[in-house]
This record gives sequence, C-alpha cells and structure tokens, in this order.
Amino acid sequence: PLNPILMSHRKFERPRHGNLGFLPRRRCAQHRGRIRTFPADDSKQACHLTGFMGYKAGMTHIVRDVERPGSKLHKKEVVEAVSIVEVPPMVVVGLTGYVKTPRGLRCLHTVWAEHLSEQFKRRFYKNWRASHKRAFCKFSKAYSTEEGKKSRAQQIEDLKKNCCAIRVVAHTQIRKLKLHRKKADVMEIQVNGGSISDKLDFAQGLFEKEVSVTTIFKEAEFLDVCAVTTGHGFEGVTHRWGTTRLPRKTHKGLRKVACIGAWHPARVAYSVPRAGQDGFHHRTEVNKKIYKIGEAMAKSAGNAQMTADLTPKHITPMGGFVNYGIVKNEYLMIKGGVPGPKKRPLALRRTLHTEISRRAAEPVNLKFIDTSSKLGAGRFQTPEEKRKFLGPSKRSVLAKAD
Repeated sequence: PLNPILMSHRKFERPRHGNLGFLPRRRCAQHRGRIRTFPADDSKQACHLTGFMGYKAGMTHIVRDVERPGSKLHKKEVVEAVSIVEVPPMVVVGLTGYVKTPRGLRCLHTVWAEHLSEQFKRRFYKNWRASHKRAFCKFSKAYSTEEGKKSRAQQIEDLKKNCCAIRVVAHTQIRKLKLHRKKADVMEIQVNGGSISDKLDFAQGLFEKEVSVTTIFKEAEFLDVCAVTTGHGFEGVTHRWGTTRLPRKTHKGLRKVACIGAWHPARVAYSVPRAGQDGFHHRTEVNKKIYKIGEAMAKSAGNAQMTADLTPKHITPMGGFVNYGIVKNEYLMIKGGVPGPKKRPLALRRTLHTEISRRAAEPVNLKFIDTSSKLGAGRFQTPEEKRKFLGPSKRSVLAKAD
C-alpha cells in the first residue's frame, strides 16, 4: 500500500529520467580511455603490470556450452554477443614514481629509455614534418656521459627512498594497425607486487621491450574497460534523458519537458533535463569477462577455429570488420559490448572489484565463433566454403583460361 505521507502528490511512483551521477554531460577532453584508479597493491605478489591498451574492431557472436550445475541451462548451448579488441604488443619507454602528499599523489621523477621510436615522439608534436624532431635528445645523450649516468642513478635512488607507487610509460605500436594514424597512444601502467626496489628493477628490465597482453590478462578472467562513448552531438531532452513525450496536440512541440521548475527559486535546477551534448563521455565498464585471447595471424592462421569448425579460419569475418578491416595482431574476445565506435582506443585494466559469484567461476567452453560477413546476412564462414558451395566464378574460369 502507498504511504499517503510520502506520496501525497502522486498516485503511482515513477523514478526520475536519467542518472545525475554522471553530470556534467560534456564532451571528453580526449578520445582515448584513461585509467584513473589502479587495483590495490599487494607486496606479497610478484611484480606485474595492471593495464593495457587495445583498439575496438567490432562485434560478432559465439556458441558455447553452459557449465552451471543446478541451472536449467546446464549442459546446453547458448548464443552470446562478444566484442573483438585488437591488442598489438605495447612498448615500455619509461617509468615514473609518485609520492604521497596531502592533496594526493605527486610525480617525483620520470626516467626515460635511451632509444625511443618515431611513433612515440610524434605524440609530442602538432606538426611532425615541420618540426626539428629534437624531442628527448638530451635524455638519449645522458646515457653516454658520466654526468648523465650519475644523474639517472640519483633519480633511481630518490624513487627507492620516497615513492609509494611506480608506473611505467608505455605506448601502442600504431604502425601495426591500418588506422591511418602515425602517432602512438601513450599511457601510464602501474606496477603492482613486490617492494619499491623490486618494482623499479622490474620496470627498468622492460625498457624498449614489447609487452604482450598475455602477460597481464588470462582467459576466463575479468577486466574493466575505460573508454569514451560514441558521440551523438547536440540532442534534445527526449533522446538525451529519455523523458516522456507530451500529448500529440501540445503547442510548440511535444519532445520537451513541460515544466522546468517553479516560479521560485527563480532559476532552473541542475537536476532538470535539458538539451545538450549527448555521447562522447568517458565511461568505465567493470567486470567484463574474457572469453578468448587469440594469437596473431602470423603465428596462427586458424586463431578462431573451434570444435565445430572443419577448416581453419581467422577471427576477421568475410569482408573484414565493418569500418575497421582485418585483425592481424593478437586480440581479446570480451563478453558483451564495450563503449565507443570502431577504431577507438580502449584502456583495459585488471578488475578493481573481484567477482566471486558462481557465474564468474564458470569455465568458458567455446564451440563456435561466427566469421560470416557483417555487411549483411552472411551465409558463409570462409571464402573456401563459399567457393565450394557456389562453384567456380566467372573471373576464376577466365583466369585459368588465360
């Protein structure tokens, strides 16, 4: 029964439209996802990295067997949507140490590697072609002078004595992707486990080396995805907040909010839905399950072949992923969707909140990965299968005749 004291003005309860926890809904400053919080450190564990970066390629669907004793779905097949994120190896180019202050963490020193790639240096220039390309020259020269070696050793000692957190600076290898970009995406990744001295040795050992996604994530684990959502520009209240449309005969339009507030206070409250920017907001989705970590195309031509497939096949669907192309590097298969459009950089983080449900402990038994064309109603999984079914094409017959 309704409480007349609490609900004197309304016959039925209705929650408000839209969540006020995500205000202000303005455009994000950058299109790359950013990790603002890293998992809690545990010095008893071995040193390890806690994040990575990938690029959204697209979506497909899989068939798997459910292993959930007691459920009606136990031992049955289910079809689920999955996202494919291409994750070429990242390169570590530096490390930075943070000290605690009353106002949060403060960077103490940053130590750079001796050799830095062009795609990393391009990130620090607006116009690379017209520049002198002198970035990081002093850091590279310091490796060959006694004074530079002493200065770097002193910085490392300062980091060992004062720092509470060590993070490596790593960049993606954008040249391995056909995204028509030359600037690498750069991010800081926190090193967890061991003492501060162990962290520094671990980080320095990674300088100028490639780091694979398999060293950070494992199959059937959970991760968090930090990304910027797809932008939709300036939108009205009905699309932006999901408010109810007014009756058909409403004067001057019906996709509006009828009353935006009382006479007094004589201003519009922040909680009232208004038109404005929709999309291109930074969002974090937690506890996304990893269904598969696929090898690069050069290592395994059949990196999407499952038990139901007769012939080897690659994860890229026929005709390529729409608006993306071919996935040639390692990839992550994540259950469900991830924020952002195709080609958007995603920051992947080890999960902050460990999932302890029975469903989280369920093993992943993939039987089939769909690789049919995503441009329409795809019928065939591989080009060979299509040729066998349709027979020789006119072009192939003419080629043989020549």
